[in-house]
Amino acid sequence: MRIVLMGPPGAGKGTQAKRLVERFGMAHLSSGDIFRAEKASGSDLGQKLAEYMSAGQLVPDDTVVEVMARAITQSDAQAGLLLDGFPRTVPQAEALDEQLDQAEKPLDGVVVIVADDEAIVERITGRRSCPSCGRIYHTKFLPPRRDAFCDDCEGDVELTQRTDDTEQVVRERLAAYYQQTEPVIAYYRRQGQVKVVEVDGNGMPDEVAAATAQAIEALA
Repeated sequence: MRIVLMGPPGAGKGTQAKRLVERFGMAHLSSGDIFRAEKASGSDLGQKLAEYMSAGQLVPDDTVVEVMARAITQSDAQAGLLLDGFPRTVPQAEALDEQLDQAEKPLDGVVVIVADDEAIVERITGRRSCPSCGRIYHTKFLPPRRDAFCDDCEGDVELTQRTDDTEQVVRERLAAYYQQTEPVIAYYRRQGQVKVVEVDGNGMPDEVAAATAQAIEALA
């Protein structure tokens, strides 16, 4: 089974993708994780990615396709493939379709997690992480016992906020999503060959997980 998981930034795609991989045994290809790994490698491609990511901008199609094509080729997808964060533009979707058609492994469906903009802004801008142990917190939904300090680390390890988790950057990312990525959903709907289903992402993670799993089972 080959599924594309879509939705605006902050809708919970990463959280739900991990649960779906555990439940269905699919290979998970997250563009965000793959880009961060490439960025950390210090390669020329990683440096290009770093410039776009630090500014909260979408990476150009040719760069995205180059990175993701390599990952798709190298992945062990015998139990299925879950694409998270790719494709984000119609040209990317067309390139993906071409690759999967050549491999005779077309998509089985597209699952779109939808959420309100204001809820997304609150989710992302409230995220904090420990620079020492990596534990994730949220100022409202998962606060530390001591304000701004990690619960697990000895001493006063102050929590940090990612540079791209500010309200301005989040709203820019949302605007880019509606301009460039929503047309991908329309592209798949027009095709008629791939079923597109929507899941309400405004609920609690367990509720969204149940609805997302049900949507995937309906596609099987």
